[in-house]
Amino acid sequence: ILTEMDGFEGNTGVIVIAATNRADILDPALLRPGRFDRQVSVDLPDQRGRLEILQVHSRNKKLAEGVQLEEVALRTPGFAGANLMNLLNEAAILAGRRGQTAITGKEIDDAIDRIVAGLEGKPLVDGKAKALVAYHERPQARPTA
Repeated sequence: ILTEMDGFEGNTGVIVIAATNRADILDPALLRPGRFDRQVSVDLPDQRGRLEILQVHSRNKKLAEGVQLEEVALRTPGFAGANLMNLLNEAAILAGRRGQTAITGKEIDDAIDRIVAGLEGKPLVDGKAKALVAYHERPQARPTA
């Protein structure tokens, strides 16, 4: 990428945009002036943003009566847009496998569990990932005597 970027002479009117979820491992040479010298951080969506994303991705999916996307948005802190899209796709697949014509709360619950369990399979190196799993598992925790 550095070679390609250095090949431009003067102002050619070309703007190069890149994205990463691991800015911490970028070669510092990429961030020098004249290269990728502007960084724009895009945080994960808040509850309202998650609701809007869920509404977009549920347009072509039949939800059973009683499925509240507001509740799903509340239950998915730390989910990016791709996670939310995957959540609804997984729920739709589960509904189809179960012979249902609509996605119910059970499929959504199971899809959330699959996605969060996927996070558990990776090392939890940051506090956000640990907090996400703890938040998700909290309602399922049962005190024992």
